[in-house]
Amino acid sequence: MKLVLLRHGQSVWNKENRFTGWTDVGLSEKGVEEAKRAGVALKEQGFNFNIAFTSVLKRAIDTLEIALKEMGIESIETKYSWKLNERHYGALQGLNKAETAEKYGDEQVRLWRRSAGTRPPLLDIDDERYPGNDPKYSSLSEDELPRGENLFDTIKRVSEYFESDIKKELIENKNVLISAHGNSLRALIKYLENISDEDIINLELPTGIPIVYELDDDFKVIKKYNLI
Repeated sequence: MKLVLLRHGQSVWNKENRFTGWTDVGLSEKGVEEAKRAGVALKEQGFNFNIAFTSVLKRAIDTLEIALKEMGIESIETKYSWKLNERHYGALQGLNKAETAEKYGDEQVRLWRRSAGTRPPLLDIDDERYPGNDPKYSSLSEDELPRGENLFDTIKRVSEYFESDIKKELIENKNVLISAHGNSLRALIKYLENISDEDIINLELPTGIPIVYELDDDFKVIKKYNLI
């Protein structure tokens, strides 16, 4: 079974070095080019997909659409889920990472960004950044709406979605492409590879680089490689 993971191209807030989380920002010019390059690489290596999964955030959706267009795939079943959204960075969303490091220290910011168990400062529910104030999430319960997440929180929702929706498509021998985010894909990679809480801190995913997994019938990783 082949599963391809694609972190969205550079977003405008990636470019500005801001904590983004669930803030729905678009791709930068560089991000558009990265998405195109990913599509070209997938096409050149002979990949084809039966189904795609992505988040409900436009930087991931746009990356998917651009890459598929470069592959010449005009019509494909696509499933959208908030469970593939980026990790919610709570009250850090919108803040410049360098300025935040100056205020709180490099180590604290590294823990907020990379550790598995550390949550960012949480949002108040009357904050405009709280997802309960966004119509996109009107169907979610209060328990499902995050005020800020650590990686364990993200792993829980991503792994649940993998088990409930993505896995069955792989079992049916469909070629699956997931276009998502740095932390939601880190969560899935940790789940697939059983990476330790300590080692996951050091895992960074570049934007716009397709990661290919070859899996056996028990969903164990046989092979993993980057296309670019």
